[in-house]
Amino acid sequence: MADFNVNTREVGSVRVIELKGYLDAHTAPELENTFNSLINDANFKVVVNFNSLKYISSAGLGVFMAYVETMRENSGDIKFTNMNKDVYNIFDLLGFPMLYEFFEDEDLAIQKFNNSL
Repeated sequence: MADFNVNTREVGSVRVIELKGYLDAHTAPELENTFNSLINDANFKVVVNFNSLKYISSAGLGVFMAYVETMRENSGDIKFTNMNKDVYNIFDLLGFPMLYEFFEDEDLAIQKFNNSL
């Protein structure tokens, strides 16, 4: 079983999801549960911190595609931050930088939400 962990914390009106380990078909349901909880609690502004994520598969990428429309329909979004080069290259290869905002630093992503109020 792949090592994977999801932590969520509040920073003002933004929810930060911290990912650790390997996000693949076996671990993606845990991230889906996190997004479902956020939506159920009407938290639509999400920053995903990839600082400790070592690997992402197409199933992991699909989780973000499945939830971004709901977030945007509710005046929110999903922003990505602190990605290592290998993980970013997978997102880049599939055209994600055209659909999502990427930030080097978590604080910048949170600030972007706060500036768009």
